[in-house]
Amino acid sequence: MDTVNGRGAGRAGARHAVVIGGSLAGLLAAHVLADHAERVTIVERDRLPDGPEPRGGVPQSRHTHVLIPGGQGAYDTLLPGFTDELIAHGAPHVGTPNDIVHWQGGSWFRRTEETCYFLTPTRPLLEWLVRRRVLANPRIDVVEGTETVGLVGDAARVRGVLLRERGAAAAAVGREPQRLAADLVVDASGRSTKAADWLTAIGAEPAVEETLETGLAYATRLYRTGEDGDGDSDVRGHFVVPNPGQTFGAVVLPIEGDRWTVTLSGYRGAEPPLDDRGFTEYTDRMPHPFTRDWLDAAKADSTALAYRTTANIRRRYDRPGRRPAGFLATGDAQCVFNPIYGQGMTVAAFSALALRDALGDSRRTPTTRRVQKAMFAASRQAWEVSAGSDKNMPTATGSAARSTVADRVSGWYLGRVEARATGDPVISKVFRDVVYLNAPISALFAPRIAKAVLFGPVKPTPQEPPMRREAG
Repeated sequence: MDTVNGRGAGRAGARHAVVIGGSLAGLLAAHVLADHAERVTIVERDRLPDGPEPRGGVPQSRHTHVLIPGGQGAYDTLLPGFTDELIAHGAPHVGTPNDIVHWQGGSWFRRTEETCYFLTPTRPLLEWLVRRRVLANPRIDVVEGTETVGLVGDAARVRGVLLRERGAAAAAVGREPQRLAADLVVDASGRSTKAADWLTAIGAEPAVEETLETGLAYATRLYRTGEDGDGDSDVRGHFVVPNPGQTFGAVVLPIEGDRWTVTLSGYRGAEPPLDDRGFTEYTDRMPHPFTRDWLDAAKADSTALAYRTTANIRRRYDRPGRRPAGFLATGDAQCVFNPIYGQGMTVAAFSALALRDALGDSRRTPTTRRVQKAMFAASRQAWEVSAGSDKNMPTATGSAARSTVADRVSGWYLGRVEARATGDPVISKVFRDVVYLNAPISALFAPRIAKAVLFGPVKPTPQEPPMRREAG
């Protein structure tokens, strides 16, 4: 029987599970699997740092990250008390819409009372805290500095992985890959996964890929300011969200250590420069100089770093194909989003929860395909938000860039939602809950919201950046 956890054989059913990659998705998958396997081994290319430090396997590590409301609940479910621990280590709490000056679709959002908040730690801090929690489990081991170069098994079942020590010295001596037997292999190796080659090599079919690329590029730099930002307002962050008519973006948010990250974005041929003057002057392309004014008053605390790999890619393991039992994909190895939407860390936790629920469902046998479909479903809304927005950009290309009639109808409706969200606190709340993966997309079509969207007026919005919260 194609089962993931060998139900019927008790806890020992899946005697050994291997997770490829010590990413957030990999760590959280290992955490779940430890309740179903005697032993879980994480195979990681990098040497893992002892503290909250960047590592090479996370190329976005030094860029802006947010833990949105949907993600907070997921992390706390998997690792009880995690968000409190994150805050205790200095992760800022940023309320929305009250703390944010937010420009989108040609209008400024009103800064009304907080309806939710997100946390803005650095990625190394969040990853370190997760890693410390997960690796405290004696069932979980890590093999560091080691690459996965293939799968053991055939098109019917995966029975392990092929490993090779990473580094020039190991390659120079021409060592043969070592086999590590496993009852279950989970690919959490990220955006650059080689799973298609691994599956082909054992006679199986790789997943069909859906892609949507806009050519978005961004650059991030660290800054320091006065105690509360610029000292002249109560602003805790800036959002300038691109759209087809205004393709430049900016995100300014606090991080631990009394610092701020500033991420500027643009599209092909208009990427943010990395030199000091060019980075600052790039903000002159924004619809208002408020971000330029902020930069002029702040002090740079690092050089600017670029990031260019921002395509949305979805690997359809949920669809039928000649693929082996005992192999799953999670996190960015299954579905990766344009990072500018801040969904990746949340979907890693959603996928782990889906894995937990599928393995723990006493009503159904957890076949590989059934579990993978559950994990795919966990990423669906994030894909619809990210790819759905990117599909509207004039630079969009790829197999998922084509618009259907249904896309055009929903796009028309969501355009009306966006136009009203800036000035209507009720629509604004639901809009944020959906974008921050804290409510299903269907919430935007609830009778009260649909009536306001279809028949209600566009309410007034601030004419200039609201540098103070609304009273009362």
